[in-house]
Amino acid sequence: MSESVEKQEAVFRSAEMSLVEMYIPQEISRDAVYSLGHTGLVQFRDLNRKVKSFQRTFVSDIRRLDNVERQYRYLVSLLQKFDIPLYQEPLSEEVSASPVPPSTSVIADHVENASILETRMQQLVESSDGLETKKTDLEQFRAALLAADKFFTGESDLSTLNHPPTQDELLELGEGQSLAHRACFVAGVIPRTKVGTLEQILWRAVRGNLYFKHLELDEPFYDPKSKEKVFKNAFIVFSHGDMIIQRIQKIAESLDASIYDVNESSDLRSNQLKETNSRLQDIYTVLDSTNTTLESELFAISKELDGWYRDISHEKAMYEVLNLFAYDSSRKILTAEGWCPTDELTVVQNKLKETCVRLGIASPAIVNVIETSRTPPTFHRTNKFTQAFQDICDCYGIAAYQEANPGLATIVTFPFMFAIMFGDMGHGALMAMAAAVLVLNEKKIGNMKRDEIFDMAYSGRYIVLFMGLFSVYTGFIYNDMFSKSLTLFKSGWKYPESWEVGESITAHQVGVYAFGIDSAWHGTENALLFANSLKMKLSIIVGFIHMFYSYMYSLANDFYFNDMVNIYCNFIPGLLFLSSIFGYLVICIIYKWSVDWVADGKPAPGLLNMLINMFLSPGTIEDELYPGQAKVQVFLLLLALVCIPWLLLAKPLHFKYTQDKHQHQPIALSEDDQVPNSGQVEEYDNEQIEDEDDDEEAGHGENMGDVVIHQVIHTIEWCLNCVSHTASYLRLWALSLAHAQLSTVLWTMTIEIAFGMSGFVGVVMTVALFAMWFVLTCVILVVMEGTSAMLHSLRLHWVESMSKFFKGEGIPYEPFKFVHLELEPEASS
Repeated sequence: MSESVEKQEAVFRSAEMSLVEMYIPQEISRDAVYSLGHTGLVQFRDLNRKVKSFQRTFVSDIRRLDNVERQYRYLVSLLQKFDIPLYQEPLSEEVSASPVPPSTSVIADHVENASILETRMQQLVESSDGLETKKTDLEQFRAALLAADKFFTGESDLSTLNHPPTQDELLELGEGQSLAHRACFVAGVIPRTKVGTLEQILWRAVRGNLYFKHLELDEPFYDPKSKEKVFKNAFIVFSHGDMIIQRIQKIAESLDASIYDVNESSDLRSNQLKETNSRLQDIYTVLDSTNTTLESELFAISKELDGWYRDISHEKAMYEVLNLFAYDSSRKILTAEGWCPTDELTVVQNKLKETCVRLGIASPAIVNVIETSRTPPTFHRTNKFTQAFQDICDCYGIAAYQEANPGLATIVTFPFMFAIMFGDMGHGALMAMAAAVLVLNEKKIGNMKRDEIFDMAYSGRYIVLFMGLFSVYTGFIYNDMFSKSLTLFKSGWKYPESWEVGESITAHQVGVYAFGIDSAWHGTENALLFANSLKMKLSIIVGFIHMFYSYMYSLANDFYFNDMVNIYCNFIPGLLFLSSIFGYLVICIIYKWSVDWVADGKPAPGLLNMLINMFLSPGTIEDELYPGQAKVQVFLLLLALVCIPWLLLAKPLHFKYTQDKHQHQPIALSEDDQVPNSGQVEEYDNEQIEDEDDDEEAGHGENMGDVVIHQVIHTIEWCLNCVSHTASYLRLWALSLAHAQLSTVLWTMTIEIAFGMSGFVGVVMTVALFAMWFVLTCVILVVMEGTSAMLHSLRLHWVESMSKFFKGEGIPYEPFKFVHLELEPEASS
């Protein structure tokens, strides 16, 4: 147990996994699970699959802790309501050698304190809400009194009526008697948005027999229903008759209006106002004291709540894992099963041994490795650098157990494919600098709260950094920096020393540019044609190389799993078909580049027509590329045609041959292999039968029809995909040209305009247009174009590359590990 085992790299292929069985004494079960939760090495299996969830041993404990988490979420909602920050300790990556769980008494204290705090906070909140409601009611009453006072003292006029006054109304007003003595009235406060609705409904309900006045209040009032402040209006309605007044009150109250008893006497209203102000002053004092007490207690809670939640969440996770264990008949030993990396078995054993020694348990925990036919989960060891690249592949599918992992090569190919489409030294440098900020400050940013978009950028910071650096490299090859070329080396082209104005001149080659595209091509009339031809051919070459090496992964898998049938029946004919057509095209492209056609005095032959005529007119060559071209192309065409029936028939014929051979071969049974009698069958363990039923077997096996259908589909897909996938890599050419042209247009339409101006206007325009160019470059060319190129690179890996070898039928390795989740408020709040 003390011997050290060298850990597998587990990058190209997943780590070797073992199914372990653990016998843990019940006295140390809680501490043992806590220790294993900190290591994060065991993916436990559910040994109680036939037991309903509500019948398991620790259901009551989990429900009790669920309630505590709910109470904590309620406290967090109060912290957010009063704008009190929740103190969170930074998570330490270092784990204690012997982590000790909180004692059961500590957990019990957390449970009891959570109930006490919830009750206490609810009382304070209810008291505060009740005082707030009373305060609002008194403030609205005061506003209604002040508004009524303005009306009764004659500050209103007929322009505030909701209809033209009648002759009788004018006579009544002309007698000098106030309107309050001639009619009953209703006064109150209503939300400002419902004033018009109230006026219209009252007009129709009482058929115009009313006076209606409203006054906008400057300060908003607290609304108990919406828990927000709402602007309101004070209103007064005059009418005749008790029944009409009652009807007006009901209509107003149905529109959330508050009705108040406002006296018509000025002296009595003054007394009402004084009494209201006195009561308000008392409520202000009590409310301020209540809120101060509530906030002070919440401040104290905010410093401890995250630690409490961490203990409770870990305790709940432990009980959830313990519910997966099986008990023996005496309920003294717990039996657990789980997957663990084979090279980590010693760590698991040592952790359990340390737990037994620490607790002074004489009977140690036992760990056994079980031989099984189940498919183990897939576990690739990653770090903060490789994790993001691995996630790209895992989004497509989890690699099968011990299958070649595409994540390793993706570290290079993904940013390189991106850089081919995004090649620009300036744009790549901007992207690399932005990613470098995230990388250099990763610890500080890692402890910050991040929204979803920023968290994606932070998680993929190394991907973005590599995309930027690779783009700088391809930008050197393209000799392109913000749509401008750099004269880094001596040009290989030379123009005539003298020429006439308007004359078309041609440069002569005098050498070879040291690296990348010669700067002399920049600004020439045929620059776009040259770049178009070069990048299109490069995309074909890069695409074939990408597919070729991806296809080699399938050979590595077949050798590893000793699947020689697949090598001879699928891999070899598939490779010959791909190479005889598109491999031949790549060789022709390179050969055409290597020949000096100007020195030979003949035009370079077109490769597109050559490839088309290779299928439509075998043996016919219009412009010969090399001697003996016709015979070579006929041979390659026949080889490709032979590969089609090879792919289609080889595997079904082999299956038929082996099936017939096994059917005619006699089976000899030894004495140990004889069919057991009924007594022996009854002695089989029921649990063993259940486990055998749960094994992930392939069923009854394939039959001849399945093999034929599968091979027909595979042959059609392979032949079509060789063409479509190769053409799909032309997106490298298209997006690269589009990016370069868009960069040129942006430069021409912005900052280049300022270079033709002088004086003060030139300075101002240069600054303004440079700012415009820089912002548009970052937003359009770096962010938008970069996102587009990244998605296209993602598609090339998922479809064109990984489909050549990747099955993606694996089971993810999800070990039990304590993860501190952020405490969220209640959804209802």
